[in-house]
Amino acid sequence: MATPFTILPNNATPPPSVHPRPSWLRVKYFGGTNYQELKRIMRTLDLHTVCESARCPNMGECWEHRTATFMILGNICTRACGFCAVPSGKPLGPPEEDEPERVAEAVERMGLRYAVVTSVNRDDQADGGAAIFARTITRIRERVPGCRVEVLIPDFRGDWQALETVMAAHPDVLNHNMETVPRLYRTVRKGAVYERSLELLRRAGQMMPEVATKTGMMLGLGETREEVLRAMQEIAAQGTHILTLGQYLQPTAEHLPIERYVHPDEFAEYKRLGEAMGFKHVEAGPLVRSSYHAFEQEEAARV
Repeated sequence: MATPFTILPNNATPPPSVHPRPSWLRVKYFGGTNYQELKRIMRTLDLHTVCESARCPNMGECWEHRTATFMILGNICTRACGFCAVPSGKPLGPPEEDEPERVAEAVERMGLRYAVVTSVNRDDQADGGAAIFARTITRIRERVPGCRVEVLIPDFRGDWQALETVMAAHPDVLNHNMETVPRLYRTVRKGAVYERSLELLRRAGQMMPEVATKTGMMLGLGETREEVLRAMQEIAAQGTHILTLGQYLQPTAEHLPIERYVHPDEFAEYKRLGEAMGFKHVEAGPLVRSSYHAFEQEEAARV
């Protein structure tokens, strides 16, 4: 699922474990007409967005510019990752069969030409929700011809038939986030396997070379520079086209603490080094998120 982050409002009290927020880490407030209209559409169609569930700091800006990341398969994740603000537990029921149609209707009503679709983990489902992903892609294309679709998928527990189901629907971008470096996986990304996620990116590229592959990592959880560069090299070796790097921000005091804030200059260095490794596009910065400026990322890395 999409990497969740949050920035506390300027007048809010941060969790005890959070370091003082640097002056260069600020979010502008947006809440205009477009924002309110998108919120109404989401509620009318009973849809979830990762923007809201994961408390993304860019939600106001993106919604005001009429972009949002749809979160399908419910709002309860079967995993409990240490960084994630999305509620975890036992899903209340099976996936809703009409959800793809409702997402497509929202895309049409919002006038989107680029749609991003992600999900919670649904380890309770045999295919992890892959069929719903595929139908969502298909229904968006049928309802809004010409709309490009990016999907941010879970690892499907290494079920490569499930991955094939999604790829057969021909997304324009196949995104699966690595999230962090191998050493931190057991703490940060419970239930996931670093090597399995690498293999997913490799297999996706082999199944459909014309589809751009993409992944993201969050920094500030205790990883070293050497670990980040090693992971970037291993990701690039899978043929991955797009890499996003952003600052981890603690959703609540119960989530993993921030070990450090990564300076914008360091992000700029990772961008330069990543492009030298062969990525077609690297988006790196404190407020960069997997789906932030997704349309521009896809344009830059068009394969």
